[in-house]
Amino acid sequence: MPGNEFNCLATAIGSMPHTDAKSACAQVIRYLRDIPAWPQLPRRAYVEDMNVQYSEGFPGVVVDTERRKIRVDRTQDLTQPMEQLYTAFLANDVDRYPISRDYAAGLHEFLSLPNLTPRLVKGQVTGPVTWGLNVVDGEGKGIIYDDFLGDAVPKFLRLKAAWQEKQLKQICRGTIIFFDEPYMSAFGSVGMMLSREKVISLLEEAFGGVDGLKGVHCCGNTDWSILLATSVDIINFDAYGYAQSLSLYPKEVKRFIDRGGVVAWGIVPNTVEALDKESVASLSDRLEEAMAPFTRQGVPFRQLIVQGLLTPSCGLSSLPDAESSGRALELLAELSARIRRKYA
Repeated sequence: MPGNEFNCLATAIGSMPHTDAKSACAQVIRYLRDIPAWPQLPRRAYVEDMNVQYSEGFPGVVVDTERRKIRVDRTQDLTQPMEQLYTAFLANDVDRYPISRDYAAGLHEFLSLPNLTPRLVKGQVTGPVTWGLNVVDGEGKGIIYDDFLGDAVPKFLRLKAAWQEKQLKQICRGTIIFFDEPYMSAFGSVGMMLSREKVISLLEEAFGGVDGLKGVHCCGNTDWSILLATSVDIINFDAYGYAQSLSLYPKEVKRFIDRGGVVAWGIVPNTVEALDKESVASLSDRLEEAMAPFTRQGVPFRQLIVQGLLTPSCGLSSLPDAESSGRALELLAELSARIRRKYA
């Protein structure tokens, strides 16, 4: 889209509460016609957990569905599979590490849908920080800290993202790939011993496989200056629960927007209690309040609208059923339409 002018179109984070891929896709298409996102279905099977879903083919990976854990078996001889991974990376052989239907039923159902004519299409992959901390070695330590395995993490996820984008281009030439990084909310704590420079390096290497727009989603407080220092095109944050978190970095946000960056405002809540008390009008007020601190720092309100997207605050798999996710997406679609009528 020229100039990344979205005018607050709506899209989703990815996860849905459904167990059936067809019904999940139908709900996405009903409400998100401009920028649909294929649905992740973690309740369908553990292999659709956001960390397991992209693990197929990683050297030595073991998925324990009974205990719901994912680890790398370092007792195996990983020399050959690691050589295969690096060979694929250097050759940009994106077909070497696909995402199968067993691991992503929603993606494959989405790819089979007929007569889709979206403006863009969105996919998602777990980011290298979150994935590398959640996939552990035999001692329970995140493999991102392992010199041998950690170096492979962003390369592997880069191939996964590139394969996914290749498939999505069958639907639409315009693509968005989000790298989901919820663990960035732990940056600086004892639970994440990674430097600023290391985080940027990991993300940039993973970004390298994406031809279209690349985004980062983090649903909690984090040091946004780190993510804004990367080449990311879209920053997605929980504007419903953490509206002030991004506004603590006004200079960085202004530079980001001035270079064409897009802020995806996660303004629709993903809990039943919050959904029950909100309306399109109340969410519109809440969105404008979230934007206000940036206008006071010299970012034109019009620019925030033009270079804005709207999303739920996070994934919708936290909701109890399809009716609830339908309510969230309906609010999202109607809010987008309201903002566009009013300002765009």
